[in-house]
Amino acid sequence: MKTNLRTDLTVADVCDGFVYNELEGKGLFGLSGKLTIQPEYQRNYIYAECGGKREQAVIESLLKGYPLGLIYFNQVADDKFEVLDGQQRITSIGRFITDKFAIMEGDNPQIFQSLPPEQKDKIRQSKLLIYECQGTEKEIKQWFETINIAGVPLNKQELLNAIYSGPFVTDAKAEFSNSQNANIQKWSAYIKGSANRQDFLERALEWVSCGDVGQYMSQHRNDTNISELKTYFNTVIDWVSGVFSDVENEMRGLEWGRLYEEHHHKSYDPAKVSAGVQRLYADPYVKKRAGVFEYILGGKTQPELLQVRVFDDATKKATYKKQTQAAEKSGKSNCPLCAVGHDANKKKVWPLKDMDADHVTAWSKGGETSAKNCQMLCKTHNRAKGNR
Repeated sequence: MKTNLRTDLTVADVCDGFVYNELEGKGLFGLSGKLTIQPEYQRNYIYAECGGKREQAVIESLLKGYPLGLIYFNQVADDKFEVLDGQQRITSIGRFITDKFAIMEGDNPQIFQSLPPEQKDKIRQSKLLIYECQGTEKEIKQWFETINIAGVPLNKQELLNAIYSGPFVTDAKAEFSNSQNANIQKWSAYIKGSANRQDFLERALEWVSCGDVGQYMSQHRNDTNISELKTYFNTVIDWVSGVFSDVENEMRGLEWGRLYEEHHHKSYDPAKVSAGVQRLYADPYVKKRAGVFEYILGGKTQPELLQVRVFDDATKKATYKKQTQAAEKSGKSNCPLCAVGHDANKKKVWPLKDMDADHVTAWSKGGETSAKNCQMLCKTHNRAKGNR
């Protein structure tokens, strides 16, 4: 890959003709229309997040004369470039110059137009260190991945967008990475993250590809529509919202794609499902509410998903003492199952360390995790009972 270091370009040069798309949340063009600031393999603009601290820091660095670091342009044609690295910084500068945000001067917010002339000139005349690069697509993508290891690292999906950039990624990002999409609020009930960091796109691809996102993106890279991706994603979302009429916080981030594949062929009564969710949410013994949904979908056969609260040490010791005293009087084992057996352990009194607490009436059948529903079994019998 060929590189050429340029030190003659100023902020005014690079931001000449700057265009920012508020709807898509990205810088589009600069350098008098010769520069594409955010090609499709780039992440969305994120410096405005968290109160805009990062974009304000870029401007403050210029005013203080601090270097902004190297910026890389990829030359795609004669006198045509795209930003390979530095689009967040360039977009920050362009947004400030076009009065999209303010910096703080003491307690006073200042947009670009309200700055003193000397500060405006200092920003405009600041020179940038820019490498112009030329190479094959593979070389450019490898270099892009290499240089994005500092600052705010690219996440996995942002890197995949870079590797498989093309019409499919363009359309997919327009749908799933657009923070202005009216469906974001609905999707956010079931998916953690933000559109800008590609979290919704990542989930959609993960679901439709059954986890093999890279392979799916490679196969569909040149597709001119994303109908399969949208249809599958919306099918999963509609299935979840149809089965579970109540929207709970713990639903966010669950493996809905996997759960859809495993359970969508079954029928569910939404009213009964809702009653089941509310019962489990009200149960003080359920420690993991996020497991409630898979527990119900699976026919309530995996209580381990709920991390049901176990008996405390005081209850175990009290139950052990009661059973052991009764065993010593009767001459039978203090394990109820050993006592009714026919082996050598029928009269064995087990030490506490060799026994486990067990529900007399199983929790899954309504049994409480309380002293009156506790029994101590030898570990062999408790494990055998649990495996039935």
